[in-house]
Amino acid sequence: MEYSQQDFQCVADLTQWMNSFSKGSYWALKMIDSWGSIPSGYLYGNTYDLGNYDECIRINKLVTSSQNIKGKYCFMKLPLAKYLLGMDLDISIVKMKIAICFPDSCTAQLMERLVGQLLQHLLQLKSANGSVSINENRCQTGDSQPLDGLTIYVIVILSLFGFATLLATLYDYFLCHDQDQLNRIVKIFSARANSRGIFRIVESKPNSNVIDCLHGLRCMSLIWVIFGHEYVYGLSGPNINQWALNTWFKKPFSLIILHAPFSVDTFFFISGLLLVVIGLRSMERSKGKLNIFLMYLHRYLRLTPILALAILVYWKLMPQLINGPLADYGIMDYSACERTWYKTLLYVQNYASSNMCLNHSWYLAVDMQLYLFSPILLIAVYKWGKKAAGGICILVILLSGCLFSTMLLNELSRENVMNSEESDRKLYYATHTHATPWLIGFLFGYFLHLNSGKRFQLSWPFVWLGWVLSLAMIFTCIYGTGGSWIGPSLSTLEQSFYYTLTRIGWPLALSWVVFACIQGYGGLANSFLSSPLWHPLSRLSYSVYIWHMFMQEINHRRKHTISYFTDYDMMLQFWSDFGFTVIISYVLYIAIEAPLGGLESLLLPNRKANSRPKSSPQPEVKKPTEVTASS
Repeated sequence: MEYSQQDFQCVADLTQWMNSFSKGSYWALKMIDSWGSIPSGYLYGNTYDLGNYDECIRINKLVTSSQNIKGKYCFMKLPLAKYLLGMDLDISIVKMKIAICFPDSCTAQLMERLVGQLLQHLLQLKSANGSVSINENRCQTGDSQPLDGLTIYVIVILSLFGFATLLATLYDYFLCHDQDQLNRIVKIFSARANSRGIFRIVESKPNSNVIDCLHGLRCMSLIWVIFGHEYVYGLSGPNINQWALNTWFKKPFSLIILHAPFSVDTFFFISGLLLVVIGLRSMERSKGKLNIFLMYLHRYLRLTPILALAILVYWKLMPQLINGPLADYGIMDYSACERTWYKTLLYVQNYASSNMCLNHSWYLAVDMQLYLFSPILLIAVYKWGKKAAGGICILVILLSGCLFSTMLLNELSRENVMNSEESDRKLYYATHTHATPWLIGFLFGYFLHLNSGKRFQLSWPFVWLGWVLSLAMIFTCIYGTGGSWIGPSLSTLEQSFYYTLTRIGWPLALSWVVFACIQGYGGLANSFLSSPLWHPLSRLSYSVYIWHMFMQEINHRRKHTISYFTDYDMMLQFWSDFGFTVIISYVLYIAIEAPLGGLESLLLPNRKANSRPKSSPQPEVKKPTEVTASS
């Protein structure tokens, strides 16, 4: 092995370190003190000892006029159980990850040799070569990296929007005494004006002109998504009781978390429902005309600017905000944005990229792709009515058969859906696998449109039957495979039936919930889902969805200590992340999203001034009249 000039400098720094250590120098003692040791609770699943990150990287000692030693924090991976306990168990292949601190002049390769020789001497091994692994790219020092041009650009853009919002708000608050006379540009950027749109809460009335229960459905689904993602970070550790997860997976509660993707089907159901209700009403006013280009343009401008900003913030600003031993151990690799950002902005990342820039943006891609086909369906149901609706039912059956055969022929199961990249791509990210709840929402929206203004007089036995069947389908979707995630092993055929039928059963159950709430048979469910308290969060739902993983990723990667996993601790972490996410979403909404929506309203025809770029608009419904339906 040939030694480089840096290796010779490392040897000189190590020599100086050892001499200072023997003399009891404070900085040299700190370099040793910051090391981790054998992880406490290794037999309970804890593989990490993080040492003391800050103590290491803050070492900056000028020992001579030409020699300055800085701390370099790294993780070394080694299977100590194999050597110390002679274990011939599966745990021996799980390497411990122990923090070490060396002078920053030392490379990972040289540190591996030094630590390997130390282990060989201490444990009296014949050889320890290859047992120690240190990743140079994961090592950290106290030196900050200079900002590149794109990062500076993101900071400037955010600052300009913030400055414009500040000026407009000050003008609105101190100089404008009549809101009706407020300049449109000022109103677009005023945080005071935009905040009114968020926090304006109107008490629901029996004859309300909106489907109020959709606010509650959207918000509950959003919370379910974020709560599920919180567990993704919590389950991935590092946890001092990692092996306790085996017990957690056997609890019925685990299925509620692991089946959080059903909340995404709720979003698709709502999207399809609102699309047809609003679309057909617009076509009726224009006598069947549909400006498809304007539809696409408005949709793209409504979603893309915020998504583009999110790409830049996740990719460039997140590394600047994270500092800790796990800073490079995130769940997502946002450096992929450098190669795939344009695929995300074209909404093709779910098919065109194996490593997506923003993983949770797959939903936006699927929703956009379904939206591209929506004019065909709208024109069909407008011209051919129930015949077109029957054709859509046949399409639902064909798509379900495609999903079923994909699982069966490729031997994919629900376990693979969670763990296999191939299964995610074929069963989760693919547009046609989520088209079924969207189409069912479309068909249900068409039903509401046909019966707009009608009142269905149902007997109470029929109403109770509807609720029982609806709740039965919901709980079957969640617990249809058993009482816990680690339950009875199901065959590929059984898994295929389950996954396919739940794509149909879930939106059908939601159809009854919405129908019952609209018709006055919702009871407590309608009171809860239609509460005006949901409105502010519903208006911020797009921003919250975009930014929630930003907050979770930062809090996960800035940890300096080992966590302890329990459902209660996860709830504490969730409410912390959720609260900060809502605050961030509100700030970015009034500073960026609302102003961009207002500017769009000035540029595009037939758009109301100061309109809000929502992820899904609210449909108006007429006052119902009495129509008897046989029970």
